[in-house]
Amino acid sequence: MAARSVIALVCVAEVVAGDLANHLDRRGHDVRKARQPWEAETLLSSGDIDVVIIGDDVSQAEGRELLRRYGGEGGPDFILICRPRDLVDKVLALELGAADVIESPLNVRELAARIGGLLTRRGRVGGELIVLENATVDLRSAMVMHRSGAEDQLSPGQVALLKLFLASPRKVLTRDDIIAAAPAENADAFDRSIDSRIVRLRRKLDTETIITIRGAGYRFDPPVSRNE
Repeated sequence: MAARSVIALVCVAEVVAGDLANHLDRRGHDVRKARQPWEAETLLSSGDIDVVIIGDDVSQAEGRELLRRYGGEGGPDFILICRPRDLVDKVLALELGAADVIESPLNVRELAARIGGLLTRRGRVGGELIVLENATVDLRSAMVMHRSGAEDQLSPGQVALLKLFLASPRKVLTRDDIIAAAPAENADAFDRSIDSRIVRLRRKLDTETIITIRGAGYRFDPPVSRNE
């Protein structure tokens, strides 16, 4: 299994840090916190940090100093959180090599997506994202992220079932195919339980891409891209 990426939260307001840490942990990242700049010195000196989030609980000057000392080639990527209208601070941070600067109040889900983009560019394993009509699925973390902002967790059996459909687009899978390749999480894997599993998976994904082929089985029809 690939090593988990390490995200450092430095002087991020506690009300935000808790939600962000929980969000990142569910997506397979390790999160470490430093509540004071001097704590960040020890944390960043370890050399195993991938992305650093500098919160607006620290002065912009202190944030830029951490960026100057620990950023650059071979160092972690930095994202600085700044207060609205601090244009000069934004420009200075970017000129010093910050990967991104975002304004507070921030959206946790958007910040997590930005972190994922940075990790992908660093060559770290990112999420395996599947885009459906009304939700995006991160297979690596087994999370369903609905357009409404709500989230659902897939069970191991549901992940196996979804992967089976993804591996066989537009192909009719019989109940025997499903039982063999994606067995249920308990011993009750007879015909009718397959129907129930499909219904629950459709409901959790809020999708109509898994089609019932009467008398034959089920077929996954990938959604058409909006750009097509």
